[in-house]
Amino acid sequence: MTVRSAGLLLYRWSKSSELEVWIAHMGGPFWARKKDHSWSIPKGEYLDGENPLAAALREFAEEMGSPAPPADYVELGAFRQPSGKVITAFTAESGFDPERVVSNTFSLEWPKGSGRVQEFPEIDEARWVREPEARLKLVKGQLSILDALISHVGGSGP
Repeated sequence: MTVRSAGLLLYRWSKSSELEVWIAHMGGPFWARKKDHSWSIPKGEYLDGENPLAAALREFAEEMGSPAPPADYVELGAFRQPSGKVITAFTAESGFDPERVVSNTFSLEWPKGSGRVQEFPEIDEARWVREPEARLKLVKGQLSILDALISHVGGSGP
């Protein structure tokens, strides 16, 4: 059975007409010291029969601690990850600027084998980054989502 996720890749144009995207650094001990290829679009799993956009909006709110901005979201496509998971990604232009990011948490035995279960945020940081920086930060499986966004916006500023 294919695991399905849905997520949002918000974008905006800087004052110098550079494309910027809103991405998030994954939380927990595995990702804690990683800087490159350890960021993701805000996303999460959804069940068969659930509307992918509704799931993407829900997951964004859970991971950011605030609702996704109202916008005309466009589906960028479905993207198979190296793990086999399929991410359905949506995009919209937005000036999203929360005062702070407060993610939901997950439980994990850490250190492994210690018997201690700890809570970790799903996301420990999120921010706007320029497209070239996003290429270094995003997990490699999500670069095709960024490419689809560039195709969608035409590769140049407003």
